[in-house]
Amino acid sequence: MKRTKSFDNSHFVLYLIATPIGNLSEISERALTTIKEMDIIAAEDTRNTGFLLNRYGFSKELFSLREHNENEASSYLISLIKNGKKVAYVSDAGYPGISDPGYLLVKNALKEDIAVSTISGPSAFINALVASGLETNHFYFHGFLPAKDSEAKEELEFLKDKRETLIFYESPHRIHRMLENLFEILGDRNAVIARELTKLNEEYIRGALSELVAINEQELKGEMVVMVEGNKQEETISDQFLIDKVNNLVNKGLSKKDAIDIVSDHFMVNKNRIKKLVL
Repeated sequence: MKRTKSFDNSHFVLYLIATPIGNLSEISERALTTIKEMDIIAAEDTRNTGFLLNRYGFSKELFSLREHNENEASSYLISLIKNGKKVAYVSDAGYPGISDPGYLLVKNALKEDIAVSTISGPSAFINALVASGLETNHFYFHGFLPAKDSEAKEELEFLKDKRETLIFYESPHRIHRMLENLFEILGDRNAVIARELTKLNEEYIRGALSELVAINEQELKGEMVVMVEGNKQEETISDQFLIDKVNNLVNKGLSKKDAIDIVSDHFMVNKNRIKKLVL
């Protein structure tokens, strides 16, 4: 086990900065302050990041860290940090590492005992989820499905029994095929498409998958978040299994009410059913 405090001055620090997903004014004051203090800003696309920095009057050395060079670029950035340079990494939009490069950089930094600190900001899938109208207590973020149909369908087969709200990213040129695959594998569930988030053309399209599949593909522009309700068919969980789970929690010191709440929440089983069994 290793415990690391990000700002105790005994560790070098790599900063991860979340950037606006559309509306540039959503960047935080803390993000701007951190960028100002950095020697080097590593970025997925230095052109996009350069535009953002120019907007706020920053002139910084930029370094490109992309999917195809992440291992080599990580080694270089880590060497800079260990030599006293202040380095931050940003993706094109949202958080580094979320359907974007960044994971290997963080993994390699931690191996070298470099602390990692995140500067909060917008996230496309969180923005979309909380306004979707679908369940938010439990959700599963999957990101992009594979481009190849057979592989995409295989992953959806794995996901179709999940009871959490499913969240995907998709691009305009693949959205129609993706919706067809969702409809075919998951069935006609409620779903939401969120597009152009935080921009003037921000739009939420809510309906059954059978309705979303029928939308003219030309009407779906920009990067999209696609959310689908989880499998609502209640799993076959035996009465005795539920009783045992509640009793185990009660034996550990919880009240019957709290134990019932936890079992209901964890296994997504109607609370009244468990109450009748236990009480």
